[in-house]
Amino acid sequence: MKEIILKKLEEIEEKERIRILHCVESGSRAWGFPSPDSDYDVRFIYVRKKEFYLRLNEGRDVIEWQLDDTLDINGWDVKKALILLRKSNPTLFEWNNSPIVYKTTDDWQRISKRINGYFLSKHGLYHYLYTAKSNYKEYLKGDKVRLKKYFYVLRPILACKWILEKNSPPPMLFSDLVEECLESELKPVINTLIEKKKKTPELGEGDKIMPINQYIESSISCLTEQIVSLKEDELYDWQEFNEIFLSLLDQNEV
Repeated sequence: MKEIILKKLEEIEEKERIRILHCVESGSRAWGFPSPDSDYDVRFIYVRKKEFYLRLNEGRDVIEWQLDDTLDINGWDVKKALILLRKSNPTLFEWNNSPIVYKTTDDWQRISKRINGYFLSKHGLYHYLYTAKSNYKEYLKGDKVRLKKYFYVLRPILACKWILEKNSPPPMLFSDLVEECLESELKPVINTLIEKKKKTPELGEGDKIMPINQYIESSISCLTEQIVSLKEDELYDWQEFNEIFLSLLDQNEV
């Protein structure tokens, strides 16, 4: 599949007249628990020629290339990525730290070394807590639940606990979060669910798992109180991000 993805990236570069700086897997495969029929969530960051950014009429800053049962491919313009990095958007840290890299460049590696230094804890905590709350409310409150959605609630909860403990971007691998941040008594229950997901094309619905639901509700309540009491983050100055952006444009003209 990697060869197919790389050919797709070449096609995108040629037809869109862009240069892809970095491309990774971002979904359940990068989290470490894909189902047998999981698609490939391919995400990339790209840069265009300098003239594109000097237009009076702004062009699109995303490329949505393919979405089907096998491949989900889209990317962000590096300008959009840097603006969101300044706001400590967690997506950028996840893409930068993905364990599955399809393509990267020396230019991105220079940026990559600096990215984690722009992480703002409270911004990350709000993002992951909101994700946990919304997924729990939508999928896991009834007597029958979509079992795979437990991961979409547990992962952001554990990400919050990682941030509070380590003040750094959480890892992509769910197993790392479980090992470091999950209470030992719940690990056997979660590990059993992970193995079932890996072997089952679609987990489907089942009875809610009360120990996990109780853990989720307790964690959300505690995290909400902890986050509210934290000092607000201060955004970084624009200068560093402008310098990174302009250096990339200069490199792209060579």
